[in-house]
Amino acid sequence: MAESADENRPSMCDKNEEKENLMAFEPPKKKIKTSDSFCRFGPELEDRLSGILCCAVCLDLPRTCYQCTNGHLMCAGCFNHLLADARLKDEMATCPNCRCEISKSLCTRNLAVEKAASELPTDCQFCGQKLPRNMVSGHERELCQERPTTCKYSRIGCPWRGPFHEVAAHESNCIHPQKAGLDIIETLRELDEKKLEEQQIYSTVYSLLSFEKITFNDLQLKPYRTDDFITKLFYETSRFSAFNYQWVIKARVNSDMKNPAHTISRSLSYQLVLKSRISAPIRLHFLALKGPYGEMKVKPAIFEHEFTTDSTESELKDLPIVDSLECNKLLATKTINFRIILFQVV
Repeated sequence: MAESADENRPSMCDKNEEKENLMAFEPPKKKIKTSDSFCRFGPELEDRLSGILCCAVCLDLPRTCYQCTNGHLMCAGCFNHLLADARLKDEMATCPNCRCEISKSLCTRNLAVEKAASELPTDCQFCGQKLPRNMVSGHERELCQERPTTCKYSRIGCPWRGPFHEVAAHESNCIHPQKAGLDIIETLRELDEKKLEEQQIYSTVYSLLSFEKITFNDLQLKPYRTDDFITKLFYETSRFSAFNYQWVIKARVNSDMKNPAHTISRSLSYQLVLKSRISAPIRLHFLALKGPYGEMKVKPAIFEHEFTTDSTESELKDLPIVDSLECNKLLATKTINFRIILFQVV
């Protein structure tokens, strides 16, 4: 019996052979990812990411991204437009997806989405080359061979405009350098007039700074509504003192109040109002600028008005903000911070 048990027991040689067989076993090799499979799945992934990270309103990838309390994404332009529409309609601004309340204090920036969206590819608007979104602006501005450019002789009247790669060939054959002075003097005169208009604003400001009586105030335009059947939105500052008189500034929105959501172009107008009694006329120049705590982007514009007992309000003047997107940004805030500079003409 002992001999039969020893015969059934595997020998040492068999154990070693079995161990070598196990060590020699290799799993099947993994398939190598080919370039074809990458091209097939890559764009689909990019499209899916674009659909996930896009703005809920305009469906474009945001450069500056805000999110509601439930995580729905909005680009900065659409976010400010929603807040501005709610301000004009005297309603609570809501997320276009889940209808939760949105505001400057409730919504936050989503930096991860901004960074991810900046790495996704987009097409150059001139040559169609695909580039990461954070590189396309530099490419379109300096590197793209199809970017539109003008002839270097445009200052003397050459109207040519074409792609960058053709400008050298055009300039070598341009006829404007050979023109006589009389032929180009009219073009130079028009250019000088445009330049003079720009310089006139700054020269006027410099001359006003030499006046004896100058004052400035940092103010806040706060919204209020009329008691009419169809209420309208207006803005007004608190009273402030200048030249021993009391003043306020009023403002209004220049847009169709019936359908503010359908308004593309918006602007603000403001006027200076005298609240004190005067015995003699007061002639003032006034200028609105961005204040130290404001975000208003303005182009300087100087206005003038003579205040009398019968004329205590200046005419409504356009607040010189750069565009309607800037107007939406101002309407989206609770108050509009700005600085007013007054110059009294004695």
